[in-house]
Formats: sequence, C-alpha cells, structure tokens
Amino acid sequence: MERFEQFARFIRVNTISVTDVLDILIISFVIYRLFLLLKGTRAAKIAGGIAFLVLVYFVSRTAQLHTIQWFLTNFVTYAVFAIIVVYQAEIRKILANIGEARFLGRFFEPERTGVVDDIVLAAMTLSSKRTGALIVVERATGLKSYMENGHELNARLSYDLLVTLFQPDTPLHDGAVIVQRDRIAAASCFLPLTLEPHLSKEYGTRHRAAIGITEETDAVAVVVSEETGRMSVAVGGRLKRFTDSETLTAFLKSQLAPSRERSRFNWLWKRKETEL
Repeated sequence: MERFEQFARFIRVNTISVTDVLDILIISFVIYRLFLLLKGTRAAKIAGGIAFLVLVYFVSRTAQLHTIQWFLTNFVTYAVFAIIVVYQAEIRKILANIGEARFLGRFFEPERTGVVDDIVLAAMTLSSKRTGALIVVERATGLKSYMENGHELNARLSYDLLVTLFQPDTPLHDGAVIVQRDRIAAASCFLPLTLEPHLSKEYGTRHRAAIGITEETDAVAVVVSEETGRMSVAVGGRLKRFTDSETLTAFLKSQLAPSRERSRFNWLWKRKETEL
C-alpha cells in the first residue's frame, strides 16, 4: 500500500506536461520498432528472457530479497558480453536497419520491373534444366562487403547473362550472383550460412546461404535447387517455394517495388506460395 500512496502523491505533485507525453510516445515507438525487428528471430527468445529477469529483479527489490537482487545485478554484467557474442548477427541486422533511413528510401527507390522479368525467366530456365542458382537482389542494405569475396562484374543484367553465369562449365557458377538495381554487381560470391538449428537437413548450401543473407540484410534471394529444380525465395530469413512464373513474378515485383507500395502486395507472402 505504501508504494501506491507514494505513486499517488507523485501524480498529485507532478503534473504531466506535453514534453512528458512526447517522451513516453517516443520511447513506446522505439520499443515497438525493436519488437518488430526482433520478431521471428533467435534474438526474440532472449529478449523475452531478459524481460522476465527484469521483472524478477524489480520483484526481488520490492520484496527485499537481497540475495536474488545481488545475483541478478552481477549476472547482467557478464550476460551483456555473452549476448553480443552469441547474437552478433541479429545485432548487426538491427543496427543496419536503423541506419537505412527508410523514410528517405521510400521516395528514391526505383521500380525494377524489367529486372524481375529477366530473373524469373532465368530461374524458370535453370529450374527446367535442374541447374543450381542463387540470385541475391540488393534493397536498402548495402551488400558491398559480400561482393568483395567474389568477382565484380558491373554488367547490365540480362536473361542470357544470368543463365550463362550458372552453367556448370563456367568459372563463376559456384556461389551467388548479387544484383544492384539493373546490374549484376558481382558473381561467385560466398554468403553467410544460417545458424538456424531447426532447418531441414534436405536444404543444401544454396538454401542455407539464401536464408543467411536475408537474416543479416533486407535482400531478396532467389534459389534454384540443383537436385530438384525447385524455385524458392528467401526474405527476412524465411524461405518459400514457388511453382509457377506468374506467382513468382508478382511476389518479386511486390518486394522490389518502392517501399510505399510493398504493403499492398504482402498478402502474396501468405497466400500464393507453397511452403518449402
């Protein structure tokens, strides 16, 4: 009861100003955005654990449980370093998303309809021949660091060039092709593999690389399986299979459209593709 009385006295003595309301709204928005960034990632689980420990800490402080309070205070010091090491990929993604300045990108991001048509046509051709392929399309997050371990091309994207690059007898067929706007920026690039422990064993290196690059960046990755010829797309660490060119084209156009238009097509993610 004493705590409630103190809070009531605080409310009576301190009037809430417009600045206080603005302060609360900003903090609420930041927490909400962090929640969206963490949602569906491995870091979401540890965020829930941290929230629980914070709750236990305040309960122990209120109840004067000094041993628990001392333990949690010292535990946090070492836990911070452990979290940075274990979840460095998620932390990089969050920091990259913060630095993307999406509110500016919405107005300057170009449409890439012709690029999508060439990518889909190439994927269909490679799929019919069961030729493995991995095409990564850059969006807001730069992929330059991943291009440096491959071969820079800076060639205009075309159906013929994409199909040629992934032919088994060519020197650049192994690895990923990275697309920037309407150009093939680099080929034979090696990407980070996902660390997702529950991923099916049937997925090969290409699929794991597609998921890995989309976990760390906002890129869109198109994969063609060498074993089955199946076409898949990875976005945000999620992998989905597409069985026809029309659905694949519609989805890629929605993801590569200016940001202000993407939300109109997001229903395709849930309705028009089959789970891989």
